[in-house]
Amino acid sequence: MIKKFQRRIEDFDCERCSALVKGDGYTNHCPKCLWSKHVDVNPGDRAADCGALMEPVALEGASPEYTLVHRCVRCDREKRNKLDAQDDMDAVMRIIAHPQK
Repeated sequence: MIKKFQRRIEDFDCERCSALVKGDGYTNHCPKCLWSKHVDVNPGDRAADCGALMEPVALEGASPEYTLVHRCVRCDREKRNKLDAQDDMDAVMRIIAHPQK
């Protein structure tokens, strides 16, 4: 059974850098440090049991459609997410300069 995206508008405090993140229903990572949290099996379902932080480890694709690769620090699961216009470009440049793959 294929599960569909579930839009959830949620604000959260980033567990990595403590930034207050205003969610828009598509927000899945902190725009300041780019870290995420392993909470979904399918986007928006909040069905993952892991709950650990997900490190931004690489960028894929080309401008303007870059994809951010996150790797869970506990279980090594990787997820891909589009960069957002709100994302800190200095943080993006650090990933480009030092990919973790």
